[in-house]
Amino acid sequence: MRTLLASAAGIIALGGGLLGALFAVSPMATQARDYGQAGQTFPVIEPDLLATIEARLKRAEASGEMARMNAEFAARAEARARRPNPVSGITPTDQPRTWDYAPSVTLEQDVRDHKGQLIAAAGQRINPLDFVTIRQELVFIDGDNDAQMEWATARYTDVQAKIILVSGSAIEEMTRRQRRFYFDQEGRLTGKFGIDHTPAVVKPAGKVMRVSEILLQTRRAG
Repeated sequence: MRTLLASAAGIIALGGGLLGALFAVSPMATQARDYGQAGQTFPVIEPDLLATIEARLKRAEASGEMARMNAEFAARAEARARRPNPVSGITPTDQPRTWDYAPSVTLEQDVRDHKGQLIAAAGQRINPLDFVTIRQELVFIDGDNDAQMEWATARYTDVQAKIILVSGSAIEEMTRRQRRFYFDQEGRLTGKFGIDHTPAVVKPAGKVMRVSEILLQTRRAG
């Protein structure tokens, strides 16, 4: 907090120095004259900014306001961790579709090992699937959709797939179902693969990743 207060004081001091420099740039062309005292003068009293901020913080701490603000912040953080914001724009699949996603990237700079030996040169096209083997499928579902949850958990084990929610609470589902779930924070994965609907499954297919949006068959009453 002392660093923050000192920085604020430095800004104020800098501002005063700049004002002084501006007024000292060019002297007045006319001759100065003494017009006498026009009225009562008072000394300029500037409040100590550091002391003012510190006093406010002490009052907030003494009144319990600081503790209340910290508690509210902690509660909001816990609520966000338990139930993140849903991924925007994701809806249930109404028409099945399948496409391939090529994970290849073009290197922006050389890649070298710890001895400085060149592994891959800048501009080279690299496919991560040439170096790693993906054994688990990625299954994207709406965690608030009971049908999608039941479909995914009945079809896939933790060994077979990572079940990734785009809405709902992964923590609550882990507690209730005693298995691992993930959440697509800020839609980074669905955005990368171009997924607009759930359920969706991503799995390796040679040198590409095959993406499928799946239409669940709903049971009709009667």
